[in-house]
Amino acid sequence: MAIPLFINPTAGRGRAGKSTASLRLLLDANEIDYNLIESSFSGDIEEQVAATTSNGVREIIVAGGDGSIHEAVNGVMRGGGTAALGVIPMGTGNDFVKSCSIPLHWEDATTLLADRIRSGAPIRSVDIGRMNERFFSNGAGIGFDAQVTRIAQNMRWPIGDLVYLLAVFRGMWAGIGTPELQIACLGETYEGSVTLVNVSNGEWVGGMFNIAPGARNDDGELNLVYADAVSRRRVLSLLPKLLRGTHLREPEITHRQIKRCTIIAAAPVPSHLDGEIQPLQTCFDFEIVENGLRLL
Repeated sequence: MAIPLFINPTAGRGRAGKSTASLRLLLDANEIDYNLIESSFSGDIEEQVAATTSNGVREIIVAGGDGSIHEAVNGVMRGGGTAALGVIPMGTGNDFVKSCSIPLHWEDATTLLADRIRSGAPIRSVDIGRMNERFFSNGAGIGFDAQVTRIAQNMRWPIGDLVYLLAVFRGMWAGIGTPELQIACLGETYEGSVTLVNVSNGEWVGGMFNIAPGARNDDGELNLVYADAVSRRRVLSLLPKLLRGTHLREPEITHRQIKRCTIIAAAPVPSHLDGEIQPLQTCFDFEIVENGLRLL
C-alpha cells in the first residue's frame, strides 16, 4: 500500500514547495511507494492525518517544519495514536528532528527514511507532551517565548534560524510582558511575575536556542524552565547563555524535570505549542505521554 506523504508547501518559508519535485524524484529513486498530499491551509495536515489514520493506515510521512509535525502528531493521536510517523525536515528551526537524531538536510533524512522503510527497521518510540487537550512533540512556551514565536511567524525573510534571533530583538523593542503566574509541580508552588515559561520535550527551540540542555524525548520527563521578571538589559545578557545552554545556572532561572505541571495565569496570556500560536488562556495543564509517538 502506498504510504501517505503529507507535505506543507509553505514550510521553511516556501522551501518545501520549491523542493517538492526533487523530493518526489528522490523517493522514486529509492523505490518508495507513496501518495503525495499537499496541505492548503493551517490545520489541514492534522485533519487529513486524523482521517487517514482513523481508517486504519499504519504508516505516514510528513514533510515540513515543526508546525507540520505538530499537526501530524495531533492528527495521529486523534486517529488512535498507533500510526507510525516518518519525518522529512523542511522547516526553519527543525527542533524536533534534532531531538530524534534525524539528519537536518532533507535529502539525507529522506534517504535514511527510505532505507528504514525498505529494510523493515524496528519502529522506535518517543515521548510527547500534552497541554490541556493538545499534544506537542518538542515544546510549549508561555509569555515572551510565545511573543517571539508570533513575531517570527510574521517575518518572511529567508534567513533561516536567524529569524528567531531577530524576533527576540523585535520583541524586546515592543516590550517584554511579565504576567503573574502560579506554577505548581513536584509539590512546590511558585507565585509571581515571570518573563517566560518553557515546557520542553527536546533541547532546542527556535532552531538555535538550547533552552533545555540535556533534555531527551525518551526519558519519560518534561523539562520546565522559567525566568523571573527581568529587564531588557538582562534579557540581552542572558541571550548568549540561552544560545549556549548555560543559562540554567543564572539566579533568575528555575529548572525542574517533571511529569506533570499546572500553570494558572491571573489574566489570559499567549502561548505556543511547537511554534504554533494557541488561543489566549489562563489555565495550562501539562503532562508527559511516555512512548506516545511511534517513529518510522
